[in-house]
Amino acid sequence: MLQMIRPTPAGEDLAETTAAKALNVIEASKRLAAYTAVDQHVKPEHRSKELIVSAGLSLGDVDQYPTIDVTLDGADEVDSNLNCIKGGGACHLREKVLAEAAITFILVADYRKNVEYLGTNFEPGVPVEVVPFAYAKVLRDLKTLGSPNANLRMAVKKAGPVVTDNGNFVIDAPFSRQHMLNPFETLTKIKMLTGVVEVGLFCHMAKAAYFGNKRPQEFPDNCVMKDGSITIKRNDGTVEELTSRNSQ
Repeated sequence: MLQMIRPTPAGEDLAETTAAKALNVIEASKRLAAYTAVDQHVKPEHRSKELIVSAGLSLGDVDQYPTIDVTLDGADEVDSNLNCIKGGGACHLREKVLAEAAITFILVADYRKNVEYLGTNFEPGVPVEVVPFAYAKVLRDLKTLGSPNANLRMAVKKAGPVVTDNGNFVIDAPFSRQHMLNPFETLTKIKMLTGVVEVGLFCHMAKAAYFGNKRPQEFPDNCVMKDGSITIKRNDGTVEELTSRNSQ
């Protein structure tokens, strides 16, 4: 196959390189947070499927093990009270089941997800999983509740709406800051709508959130930076800064 390649202006090369570096830093910050969370909450012998099997322990799903010692999961955004938005990947029903099954639920994210109020950086809004035949009615209800821009999430690589593993649709419902001041109240109102299966607001659940911070050497000097540290927020209101084991 012949492919025509046009010359790329130097400015575009620089922009792509900068974007790639930014993405690498974000992924690195997630890993740093995850490593620290695992170190503090997961026993060393339980860290992988291979080690679990070799240790003679059972590997299974939540239907077999309805009580879990620790669940570690990511988030699209986490507020100052450890309420969070999840469901950007349309898996929030399963994720909430695993979170509620856990004795200890821990959030892991990069610095962009650490906000005072939900909806600050995550623009799509609250993910709402709905049964397909009720989506139009739920859309109307959400707009009445205060989300006039609620919309059905559409697939990117194929025609039609996103379909979850459970065969349902997802509505993304952005709410105002006023609604996000009390996300639990907003969650309750949405969950009461007939046709709603689950809501991507996780409230009063997490014991702690681990945020990986940026590394200054990856960006120009005029950017606002943090070092390769980890910020830990706990549900008792305490905040701790740790130097990452990988930031040296």
